[in-house]
Amino acid sequence: MRLLSLVGARPQIIKEAIIHKRLKEHDIEEILVHSGQHYDYNMSDVFFEVLGIRNPDYNLNVGSASHGEMTGKIMIEFEKVVLKEKPDMILVYGDTNTTLAGAIVGAKLKIPVAHIEAGIRQEPKDMPEEINRVLTDHVSTYLFCPSALAVENLKKEGIEKGVYFAGDVMYDLYLQMEKSFRYDTYKALELKENEYVLVTLHRDFNVDSKEKFEKILQQLKKISEQIKIVFPIHPRTRKRIEDFKLWKYLENAVIIEPVDYLNLMGLVKNCWKVITDSGGLQKEAYFAGKQAVVVMPDTGWRELVEVKWNSLSDENNLFDITMEDNSVEYPENVYGDGNSSEKIVEIIKTSFFRNS
Repeated sequence: MRLLSLVGARPQIIKEAIIHKRLKEHDIEEILVHSGQHYDYNMSDVFFEVLGIRNPDYNLNVGSASHGEMTGKIMIEFEKVVLKEKPDMILVYGDTNTTLAGAIVGAKLKIPVAHIEAGIRQEPKDMPEEINRVLTDHVSTYLFCPSALAVENLKKEGIEKGVYFAGDVMYDLYLQMEKSFRYDTYKALELKENEYVLVTLHRDFNVDSKEKFEKILQQLKKISEQIKIVFPIHPRTRKRIEDFKLWKYLENAVIIEPVDYLNLMGLVKNCWKVITDSGGLQKEAYFAGKQAVVVMPDTGWRELVEVKWNSLSDENNLFDITMEDNSVEYPENVYGDGNSSEKIVEIIKTSFFRNS
């Protein structure tokens, strides 16, 4: 059996590496293609070291462009590789232009497409990632969902065949990395367990408008009067604070430079709550048993909001949402049991040999 994986961004590279490890264990050949959408191979990256991430077999060198041009270029170049390699299945990951391009090529050439992280839905419907998700799901043969809600989302759209609740590959990653988490920053700041809130903000809709960003920082100031805030500041966010002259709202906050993943997870593991607009950190907080207050109008990880573990907030209610006593029993296995990659590969292998 020969599989062809298409990636184009760092999270996809990481997911592919986890799947690749399982494929090797099952003696399944996999060819790795990088679209070049975001070429971010950094071999000093901790994930690359721990996961043993390899260089791609093909790099399409597409680079940045408009959505239409990028998707079209990837399709043209990827089709050439597919016709040359003749894979039995194409694997795509997530919700980028690379994902959509790979799915369309596979569907047009009548090669089964497996979408890893299928069924996620988020408002607004016209955002590029949402368009990519929906279209990819509708042309895929195998849809590997990270949560039960993702399965339900597909069912509402009439997609039931080939749908599997496999769990989240990123939970597999979290469990693999957990033993390597670092607590240098936590110790250097002399923090105490459950006595601080970890904050990360960087989304344009939160920080690019002075009026909205100032309201968010006013809310953070109120929180910092109740409990310590630790705020690793993203360069974009720092620039907006300086441009808008808003430092006065952060006088009580512990401001630090962005930290690496391992130290960030060390901070998450020991905090009281997380305030964030990061898609990944919302889930990682849950993995660590911590609640997240999500500063977004909607989230792709609605299941955590539906079980009342995470909460959505805005510039007007961030203080109230954060400080409320949200005593909820930890919801187990929202994203599976940490063995998603094995389940995905088992399903792929079983289905292929059953149908061949």
